[in-house]
Amino acid sequence: MKKRKKIMHVLYLLLALVMLLYALPMISLDSGNTWITIFGVCWVLFALLVIAAHLHVILGVDEEKKKALERIRQAKYQQWQSKWSEEMERGKNV
Repeated sequence: MKKRKKIMHVLYLLLALVMLLYALPMISLDSGNTWITIFGVCWVLFALLVIAAHLHVILGVDEEKKKALERIRQAKYQQWQSKWSEEMERGKNV
């Protein structure tokens, strides 16, 4: 991934962490099962999801997965090529 994009993801991650740390003491989670509590829990879960998504991109999990999928594609392509060449040889022998 380009360095500029990684820097932007780090910046967004830090921003999300700051927002979460700033808002967490203000969110009322102890007033029982009210709409305010449900909203607070949903907001915290969404903030954690955003943080996890940025960590996923920063750590490069997608890049590793793309490389693994490309190796699998190459192996399948080679299998098809060998299968086609075998079929071509059988067709010539008939």
